[in-house]
Amino acid sequence: MKNTVAIGIQWGDEGKGKIVDLLAPQADIVARFQGGPNAGHTLVIDGEKTVLHLVPSGILHADTLCLIGNGTVVAPETLVDEMDTLRSAGVPVEERLRISDRCQLILPYHRALDAAREAAKGAGRIGTTGRGIGPAYEDKTARRGIRLVDLTSPQLRDKIEENLEWVNFQLTRYFNASPVTRPEVEQTLDIARERLLPLMADVSLILHEAHRNGASILFEGAQGAMLDVDFGTYPFVTSSNTVAGAAMAGLGVGPSMVDEVLGICKAYTTRVGAGPFPTELYNAEGMDDPSGRHLAERGNEFGSTTGRPRRTGWFDAVVVRHGVRVAGVTGLVITKLDVLDGLPEIKLCVAYEKDGERVDTVPADAMGLQACKPIYETFPGWSESTLGITSYDELPQAAKELLARIEQICDCPITMLSTGPDRSHIIHL
Repeated sequence: MKNTVAIGIQWGDEGKGKIVDLLAPQADIVARFQGGPNAGHTLVIDGEKTVLHLVPSGILHADTLCLIGNGTVVAPETLVDEMDTLRSAGVPVEERLRISDRCQLILPYHRALDAAREAAKGAGRIGTTGRGIGPAYEDKTARRGIRLVDLTSPQLRDKIEENLEWVNFQLTRYFNASPVTRPEVEQTLDIARERLLPLMADVSLILHEAHRNGASILFEGAQGAMLDVDFGTYPFVTSSNTVAGAAMAGLGVGPSMVDEVLGICKAYTTRVGAGPFPTELYNAEGMDDPSGRHLAERGNEFGSTTGRPRRTGWFDAVVVRHGVRVAGVTGLVITKLDVLDGLPEIKLCVAYEKDGERVDTVPADAMGLQACKPIYETFPGWSESTLGITSYDELPQAAKELLARIEQICDCPITMLSTGPDRSHIIHL
């Protein structure tokens, strides 16, 4: 297999876990390069569901080494819980997993600050998962973060004291919240020392040597391009870069190591949390278009990390084309095609209308995107079931015509189609 970056190019939840799991047997290494436990990758194999948040999606494969890169922020408790779940299922996770010595740790005071900020914003909240990802990335940039390697440092106690003083000042002074205690932090650090330090490694060096020896590498992203801190719907974004270029900085490798970029997207669009969504049809706040309800119910659209119902809408080719461009996508992977089964007609957003003019790109500001109205092309639906189809020739003609137009308007070939939740429900093009 070529060295491949696999990323989402909508607002996350595109089905990346299944695609990475599918490709993992062909790769020697699966390397996660950004995000944290706010990501949720659901794998379904022979009907059994496994949800991973930090462990790379290749962990179920015996001959695949899984790496967590320095661009990922790690919650020790979450990672250890996942490891224990996998181990109880017979997966020797410690043998297959290594964690960068440069990974930033999410500590209890990060979660406390995250929750306090969201609560204080009220109706203006961004919709974070409350898992401390944003504050952990802030500490990294402010150079006060605690990295995995710092657990071996004699200066760690002083750094923790300084961080607690600063966070508790904010919690008590500005948010009227309870302070975080030193024992709470020490409990997390003890877990990390016992379970994570034995897995610590120089991930950049591992990748460099593996590449030199001809190994194939799969670079795994989290969230989606529209949640990128620079190119997404800022400020309704995550706290890291989610585009393919982040794989380089998030693992300590050069761009010459990447051969192809797979952009994963659903055959429709979903979003969790606040922020603009031009093609939205259905949400938990009262928008209830029948087609949107069909997508939500047939697609089982609930966040794998948060459990929150996802907002659903038609496929937005402007968004996907934006993701293709900013992430350098060489091939599209369309998931959940079967969810469209039974719709009398299907709409495809090909552009926006804003202030009486046609807009073909995603505006940089969230309010600008909020003001955009979708321009649709309408296609006939199909009554046949596509669930589990593994041959392109077996697809209904209406589905083929829709997919051909998606390729054309997004200016990128479709290389894979997912027609169901199981690993075997796939069409290779």
